[in-house]
Amino acid sequence: MTLARTFAIALDGLRGHVVEVEADISAGLPAFVLIGLPDTALGESRKRVGAAAVNAGCPLTQKKLTVNLSPAALPKQGSGFDLAIAIAALSAAGTVPADSAARAVHIGELGLDGRLRPVPGVLPAVLAARDAGFSRVFVPAACADEAGLVEGIEVVGVTGLRATAIAHGADLDPIDEDAVSSVATEQDAIVEPDLADVAGNDEAVEALVAAAAGGHHVSMVGPPGAGKTMLAKRLPSLLPDLSDAAALEATCIRSLTGLRVGSDLVRRPPFEAPHHTASAAALVGGGSGRITPGAIVRATHGVLFLDEAAEFPPSVLDSLRQPLENGTITIHRARGAATFPARFQLVLASNPCPCGHWGSPDAECTCTPMARRRYQARMSGPLIDRVDIRLSVRRLGLAAVRGALARGEGRTSSELRSRVAAARERTAERLRGTEWTRSAEVAGSWLRAPERRLSAVVTAPIDRALERGMITMRGYDRALRLAWTLADLDDAASPDVDHVGRALFLRRGMPA
Repeated sequence: MTLARTFAIALDGLRGHVVEVEADISAGLPAFVLIGLPDTALGESRKRVGAAAVNAGCPLTQKKLTVNLSPAALPKQGSGFDLAIAIAALSAAGTVPADSAARAVHIGELGLDGRLRPVPGVLPAVLAARDAGFSRVFVPAACADEAGLVEGIEVVGVTGLRATAIAHGADLDPIDEDAVSSVATEQDAIVEPDLADVAGNDEAVEALVAAAAGGHHVSMVGPPGAGKTMLAKRLPSLLPDLSDAAALEATCIRSLTGLRVGSDLVRRPPFEAPHHTASAAALVGGGSGRITPGAIVRATHGVLFLDEAAEFPPSVLDSLRQPLENGTITIHRARGAATFPARFQLVLASNPCPCGHWGSPDAECTCTPMARRRYQARMSGPLIDRVDIRLSVRRLGLAAVRGALARGEGRTSSELRSRVAAARERTAERLRGTEWTRSAEVAGSWLRAPERRLSAVVTAPIDRALERGMITMRGYDRALRLAWTLADLDDAASPDVDHVGRALFLRRGMPA
């Protein structure tokens, strides 16, 4: 048979497209032609596949070999097509049964010795193969556990090209070869810091509990040493474990970024804290060739912490505005576009001025009023307007810290997490039948609908703030969502005027 086909997967963000890999052997001078809009890494697969086939003991044809990746208009990137190209070529030569190859998807990069190397994005690729109706997928042995997380499809982990051909029924003798281990780093079990380490700052801790319960964004402003970073790093410890759907998406993102995925889904919310020198592409994603996810994508279903937020370039911070509203990020480049999930919880921490001491009772600020205004303006009004909770964190004195330690006021994260989980259960019950699960996600028009509208007496604080221009209409809705979160924490059927007042207080900035 001179024409054969098999299948591979091209990833566009987390979405996978089935690619038909066709191989044709025709008369003519020996040549290996690869068409179908490959990138540079994929174009180099001709050399990898040829050498791998020879060293695996199943060389390619000496005639003209043409391999087409269809649909031809879809850009294809990376080395994960190597195995599919080799199997299609061997199938066209009659070495591999054509009917078996045509019913399977192949994922993996070939080394020159014929062994199969792991590639990023195996989990979303196998999900795409299953959703497209395939029942069998071949992956590198090092990625078999990761691919096995997908139910409803047979996963065959193979060590190399020869083993794959034999699994398809090729008349070849098996050989002993060691599987190539993953070169991706495997994160150790992360020990989340506990809120019991925080002495004092009870108001800030309660604000973090509200933020965790409703998924609200937080901004903290205070002098150096006030505990902003300490508080922010402990927010993930308040968040419940991820649901099955969220854990699968978080694990797919981890796989796409090249980190090793084991036999279990990622269950704890991720935590990302990029340095303030990060570019917009590092934060939201991008790249001149292959579009890669940024920090906001890796923080999906978790926390994105921007320490020293005022030191970030304003253009980088403003790139967060659209993802904060939409929960997704679409990155456009000349070769195409990719859409990634970006539903994260933003935490900003900054000093009040360049020297950090403005408003501090125990130190003198040396900044001019113009310098302070310029520093604070680095975080634009439209960005801050999307932040629900704004804390002014003060530096505690020795007497206050000793008093808090003596009273044993610190509560552990596990105790507070149970409060958060209970509040989220009440929120989910209230939002049953809608597309939302947390208060911060709810549309303002839904909360202000006649059947759910709070009385004028209850909403009086935010009504007056809106009339006086103290908050925008977006701020009005966000304060309303925060009030519902506070009501859920207090196990109240609906917010009262105290909940609304507290929500406005948290939104306008409070001393903590």
